[in-house]
Formats: sequence, C-alpha cells, structure tokens
Amino acid sequence: MKQKINFLAIAFLLTCSVFSQNTYVFLGSYNKDVTAESIQVYQLDTLSGKLTKITAAKNVVNPSYLTLSPNGKFLYACTQTKTPNAGSVSSFEFNPENKSLTFLNKQSSGGENPVYVSVHKNGKWLVNANYTEGSVSVHPLLENGKIDSLAQNFQYSDGSVHKERQTRSHVHSAVFSPQNDYIFLPDLGADKIRCYDFDETQKQPLIETKNPFLKTDLEAGPRHFTFHPNQKFGYCIEEMAGAISVYEYVNGTLKKIQRINTHPDKIKEGFESSDIHISPDGKFLYATNRGQENNIAIFSIDENGLLKNIGYQSTLGKHPRIFAIDESGKFLVASNVLTGNVIVFKRDSRTGLLKKVGKEIKMENVSCVQIKGI
Repeated sequence: MKQKINFLAIAFLLTCSVFSQNTYVFLGSYNKDVTAESIQVYQLDTLSGKLTKITAAKNVVNPSYLTLSPNGKFLYACTQTKTPNAGSVSSFEFNPENKSLTFLNKQSSGGENPVYVSVHKNGKWLVNANYTEGSVSVHPLLENGKIDSLAQNFQYSDGSVHKERQTRSHVHSAVFSPQNDYIFLPDLGADKIRCYDFDETQKQPLIETKNPFLKTDLEAGPRHFTFHPNQKFGYCIEEMAGAISVYEYVNGTLKKIQRINTHPDKIKEGFESSDIHISPDGKFLYATNRGQENNIAIFSIDENGLLKNIGYQSTLGKHPRIFAIDESGKFLVASNVLTGNVIVFKRDSRTGLLKKVGKEIKMENVSCVQIKGI
C-alpha cells in the first residue's frame, strides 16, 4: 500500500513538472540600443516561481508594451515608443520547441508614441493606442502572424483641465470588452473613456456608437482598464488622481458605482498609478503605484463588484509600470523600469496577499511583462 502511495505521489509530481514547463514570461523594455536584448523570454516554473531564460530579440527599438496572440504563436509589440516623429507596431513568431523569437515585420502605428496593443480573440485584428498624438489605430493580422497595412486610424484633439498634462488627447490603452464586440480607450489627456463598436466582419471594424465616450472625474487621467471575469464590472485605474473607478458593464455601456484611492490616505499628491489586473478567480484586484510609493495595492472584490483595500506590497524596485498574473492565478510578476528588475510573487489565493519567491531578473529599463501558457 505504501509503495502504491509513493508511486502515485511521484506520478503527480512528474505531471505537475510537465505542465510547469508550458508557461512563458515575455519582457519588453525602453531600450534604444539595437545591440541589446530589448525583448527577453523566460520559462516560468509554476511550482516554484523560478524564471529560466530561453530566448531574446535584438535590433528592436523601445518595445515598451507587448501582447500575445490567443494561440501564443505570435508576439506583438509597440516599438519606437518615445521616439520623435516615429512609432510602429511589430510582430514576432514565438516557437517554444526550438526556443526562438523571430522578427516578422512592422507597420506604422499611425501616431507617435504607441503605448498599448491588443489582439482580438479571433487573432485577426490588432488595435493600438498612441499616447502623444492621441489616436487609435487598427491593423489586420495575417495568418502567418504578420501585421497588414493600416485599416483605420482615429485622431483626437480635445484635452481637459490640467494645464501641463492635458493640453490634448493622450490615449493610454485599448481594451476589448469581454465578448470582443466593443473596444474601450481610456484617454488620460481628455478625462474620457472612449468606446467603439467592434465588428470583426468588416474591413474597417471600428464603428462609432451612440455614446462615443464616458466622462471621468476631472484630472483623473484614466490609464488602463480591465473587466471582471464575470463580465459584469469594469475597472479603470486613474494615473493622475491615484484612484480606481468601478463601473457596472452592460452591452458597451459603463455606469460608475465606486471610486476608491490606490494609495494610503497619508499620501496627498504625486500619484503615478499605472497598471491594473484581476485574479482569475475574480476575488482580488491588484493595481500598481509608481513615484513615491512603488507598490502594488491589493483589493478584495465583493459580489457587487465593489472594492475594499486589504494591503500593499512593495515591488522591491522603482517605477513598476506593468505587471501580469499567470493564468493559474498562482503568480504575479512585476517589472520595475528605473531599477531594471523583475520580481516574481506567489499569490495566496485565500487572502490575496503576495510573497516574493525565487531570484529577481535583471533587465535594463524593463517596462512590460506578459505571461502566456502555451
């Protein structure tokens, strides 16, 4: 009987080991040195949280934000970010079997300073947000992973009340609705969340809606947006105000039901809230604060979608721009731009709290992390 139990235990561990080798972490950076590895790929051991480097890409300028195709075969990047009179989106083929990341092609992003890129669930459309020029662009994606020429581009000129940061539109992200039938565009410069219908069957899929935008609080600076797994609620992090607005979501419409700070009450100014994600079980929300805080704010999510702050976790570095949670919900990986380090945290599924595991990864000017199980 004892031998049988030991055999089952060994079989279980071997099975877990096999599955732990199928999760990959992709890192992007602000790196203008074309000889440097500006995109790096690691394998995540989902038992220990250890990261093992498997490949990298050079000759890429400032791949500041990354995303993966639904099948994980292709990587898309905002490139030439923060490059005057430039801006592009680039595609790469990722092959985990031979541990390679191969550049495919690039196209103009349709505006200066691309900062966010999303792929439709059908894998046939790419939408990117251009910060400096305040625009959104749409590109078809080919079956071989390459990006086709620009299909649509919408430019905005309206700003808001802050005399320095909101003189014009600054679209900071492009997020598909849960059913991928709408696209939401938080606009930091205009204090708006813009919205379009998205018809994947059309050659120009962005279609104006009856309510093309939702106004946020003034000087909020809406930045990133995420939906709850139950598809009933949306959450927008506001960079300038250091807050999160919670919305009820129904068929392309948002109705605000809460606004809560991402920082302790003792901090009164200098907010630099950045990224926002929800655990796969829908019980906890995480949001990064840069600047003087450099931490992850942790919130529990009630059944009615409302948030309650339950703590903060230092990112053990400076300027945590982007973080990601793996698909199992066991690990959260944070990237710190100014200190050039990547930290893996193990997530307690019961309490939502985080604990550092493994060794940190060093990568100069690391700005983005994405995780994909393949």
